[in-house]
Amino acid sequence: MTIIQALILGAIQGLTELLPVSSSAHLNVIPWLLGWTNNPEFVEEFGTHFDVALHFGTLVAIGLFFIKDWILLLKAGMKKVFKKEDSFEGKMFWYLVIATIPAGILALILDKLSEMIIGDNFKLEMGIIACALIVMGIILAIVDKKAETKYKYEDITLKQSVLIGMSQALAAAFPGVSRSGITMTIARLLKIDRESAAKFSFLLSTPMIAAAVIVSVKDFALTSIPFWVGVLSSFIVGMIVVKFFMDYIKKGSFKGFAIYRIILGLFIIAMIIIR
Repeated sequence: MTIIQALILGAIQGLTELLPVSSSAHLNVIPWLLGWTNNPEFVEEFGTHFDVALHFGTLVAIGLFFIKDWILLLKAGMKKVFKKEDSFEGKMFWYLVIATIPAGILALILDKLSEMIIGDNFKLEMGIIACALIVMGIILAIVDKKAETKYKYEDITLKQSVLIGMSQALAAAFPGVSRSGITMTIARLLKIDRESAAKFSFLLSTPMIAAAVIVSVKDFALTSIPFWVGVLSSFIVGMIVVKFFMDYIKKGSFKGFAIYRIILGLFIIAMIIIR
């Protein structure tokens, strides 16, 4: 893998992981469109958890952006256990913990199921990505338009947390679904406002991504320059995108992202037929 390829892939990860458009779809499709997957060396290096390594960059970006929130959550969470002090932050910390556990278990089950269904069938994988982009794009648009806005971040319940958390498993197992896309869609379906849905989605993604990084860290090419270029690129772009998105979603909607998903899905189907 070249430094330029790593730089591009890192930027793609930083841009698409934090928007409801699926980073896994883009990291699979763009190398294919650019012909990089015809190079066995690229395929081998990319397959050694390089995509997970790129998630490390966006993980740091999200962590730094919400660092004040996480400090408050961690402190309050510990006080709730050891000092029996009740607070919103303490409650929310344990909601995030509880929501992550079943999500992680379900993700492992669905990931094995996905491997059994897709296997090494690249064309089938591209087809699933295209269908997931289109279907989830349509659902996102409809839910966001019709859903009531009843709850803010401070009003999120344990039941809502678990439902939103478990939805992450679909994105972890099937490329094209989008972790942020599915969690924000479910949050809107549960009548949570857009800004709160986005914030909760990012906070909820942190432990899941961190777990994936920790499990795969032993396989990272830590001495490779392209590796660190990709991670740094992912981090820098991720910091820009999360700031943009949190500002945008205060007044904007998910409609534009839904339309983009549908167009990209149709484009992938066309490319499958042509190629």
